[in-house]
Amino acid sequence: MKNTILLSIFFITAIFFITGCNGEEGTAYPDAIFRNPEYSAEERTEDLLSKMSLDEKIGQMTQAENSVLFDNKNDIRKYYIGSILSGGGAGPRGQANAKAWADMYDEFQSYALRTRIGVPMIYGVDAVHGHNNVKGAVIFPHNIGLGCTRNPELVGEVARITALEVAATGIDWTFAPCIAVPRNERWGRTYEGFGETPELVAMMAEAAVKGFQGANLSDPETILACAKHFLADGGTMSGKDQGNALIDETELREIHLPGYLSAINAGVGSIMASFSSWNGNKMHGNKYLLTDVLKTELGFSGFVVSDWQAINQLPGGFDAQVRESINAGIDMVMVPHDYREFFKQLKKEVEGGKIPMERIDDAVRRILKIKFQMGLFENPLTDRSLLSSVGSKEHREVARDAVRQSLVLLQNKNRILPLAKNLKHIHVTGKSADNMGRQCGGWTITWQGESGRITAGTTVLDAIKNTVSPDTKVTYSSDGKGADIGIVVIGEEPYAEGKGDSNDLDIDEKDKTAIESMKKLGIPFVVILISGRPLLIQEVLKDSDAFIAAWLPGSEGQGIADVLFGDYKPTGKLSLSWPKTMIQIPVNVGDPVYDPLFEYGFGLTY
Repeated sequence: MKNTILLSIFFITAIFFITGCNGEEGTAYPDAIFRNPEYSAEERTEDLLSKMSLDEKIGQMTQAENSVLFDNKNDIRKYYIGSILSGGGAGPRGQANAKAWADMYDEFQSYALRTRIGVPMIYGVDAVHGHNNVKGAVIFPHNIGLGCTRNPELVGEVARITALEVAATGIDWTFAPCIAVPRNERWGRTYEGFGETPELVAMMAEAAVKGFQGANLSDPETILACAKHFLADGGTMSGKDQGNALIDETELREIHLPGYLSAINAGVGSIMASFSSWNGNKMHGNKYLLTDVLKTELGFSGFVVSDWQAINQLPGGFDAQVRESINAGIDMVMVPHDYREFFKQLKKEVEGGKIPMERIDDAVRRILKIKFQMGLFENPLTDRSLLSSVGSKEHREVARDAVRQSLVLLQNKNRILPLAKNLKHIHVTGKSADNMGRQCGGWTITWQGESGRITAGTTVLDAIKNTVSPDTKVTYSSDGKGADIGIVVIGEEPYAEGKGDSNDLDIDEKDKTAIESMKKLGIPFVVILISGRPLLIQEVLKDSDAFIAAWLPGSEGQGIADVLFGDYKPTGKLSLSWPKTMIQIPVNVGDPVYDPLFEYGFGLTY
């Protein structure tokens, strides 16, 4: 993801010249082992660690948000900040295109390179279904849809392309894959998980990690993966986000741990701790799970990063929160706005003997080793030759294929599907038929997502018009009298964590009205559901002739038209059991009493 050594040296030298630097910063120990790529990452790490001050070590454990650093860039040097992140939607000022991201990255990196030793920073983003903060990037289906493909090779290719588009903007780390096992559809993050079974999640976790990280992390087209959220975030009571998983250790290990075993075996370099609790104990302070199980028993050799301001949810004051989280096994702390306070408090805890120096060295050792493996010391800047790949036609074709493989055909009365392309008149309705934002869902351009033409792509309506015969009349949100067939596209408004939690998964009133209007036309019609989870659809099924669960397909709606008009026979199988009523939730395969509307693995074809 970076340029050549010569370009990096040229860039740094230019900075020194422009700013009047005397050249001493960033060049300490010019002949040291850690500066020589001929040595192993482990040898370089030990050499560098031996030369770092406590302040420099604490800086490596500190992650701040870009929005705070825009006006405080010198803090990167002052506090030796080792990592920066963009929270959902927190991109460059003014615009969010790929070049602007690359410019932002290189500017921030230039400050890290001007510290005494010049340890490069690592930059993280939530690229959870493509490089979804960047306008013009390809947006893939969310994981719930990818789980329905049962195709790990496709998931690996989706991750590989995402890594390439992320690397093109300089960013070197994604907070993905989410390998939660969602067990309750009330949870607003259900769509971030691949499915309700540990076997499916483990299979997809391995594929995604290998896709992001490739065979070698130093490859310029790869990025660091981050398995999240450790542990049991999908198993909380009532599906409450950041809630409490009241389960015994056997269930914890059988349901929620296998995905992490798979990710670790695939070489994942980082893991994010969960906001949630296990039997009342916050994960960010759970030494047994973070250190004894994850690092010691499972042999995880990468680093553990906290979630957004998550240590603040631990009991006590900030001093106790810092002390408990670090001693529990958190290596890098996401303190988006409070990095100065964190830096000072962690130093105070170490100097006061409340956090052993061995724990600090262990954390920094884990972080530095990954940075060496990534080749950041040799190539710290954006490889701009990759910029042309962002949003490319080739990438969009893979996303289109991911869409059509993810669709699940739930009903097809009288074999109404596939539709003929030469029908005289097709009437399309529904609030989600021509809405890129709803099609993409949360974590798209902004944190919670939003409606409208938020980025480039093809809506369902666009795709239908692209596919039918030139002589076919396609009407939308107008009088559909005389139509041969109707298509109603319904679904949820975009949402992400917290806001997405819901105790009412009924179809909303606008969608019900659209279906009633279509019924009055007296023509057969197809319903396409755009959603991040199963909704309550029994009444809709009675009214419609065909029903497709399209999940949150992302930017390439053409994949939906491929299935509608028979260019691709549906192959998707449910990654979640489909409930009949809210009272029935949670319903998961393997329950003692199991009677869903549609079983896990269900899916029709032509």
